[in-house]
Amino acid sequence: MKNHNEIQFFNRGISGNRVVDLYARIKSDVINLAPDVVSILIRVNDTWHERNSQNGVSVPKYERVYRELLKEVHEALPQVRFVLCEPFVVKCGRVTEAWTVEIDERREVVANLAREFDATFVFFQTIFDECVLLAPAPYWTADGVHPSAAGHMRMAKAWLKHMHALES
Repeated sequence: MKNHNEIQFFNRGISGNRVVDLYARIKSDVINLAPDVVSILIRVNDTWHERNSQNGVSVPKYERVYRELLKEVHEALPQVRFVLCEPFVVKCGRVTEAWTVEIDERREVVANLAREFDATFVFFQTIFDECVLLAPAPYWTADGVHPSAAGHMRMAKAWLKHMHALES
């Protein structure tokens, strides 16, 4: 790992993207940048787009595309290290029980991919499950999907903890 003074971040997240959208831009947004670490959180839009406009990505296709994305990056950049972030939702706002069931399936997919690709796995659902024991769900996310500042802070701390572990 590089000295902290040498670290560059390239945030290529695009609001509303699904795993298929991420895959479509993998060459320009990841491979061409040749990063040391690739951190991915892709989760809820694959579900949300189906519920709102029947343009989501089924769990089996999510798994196929996600795996292919990781394989393609690994083949182009064999030394890259992956940080895969656990999909999550909080039961409030727009999030129903049906959402949580589907997100649980996506969580399992990402956990399996993390093992398969020897990736660091950041447990975001676990963090939010613990958060709602400390304060009501809307404190962490008003709609069950988009974290509040407090929710983002918890996510950032967890992500940084895992990044520090990568440095050792």
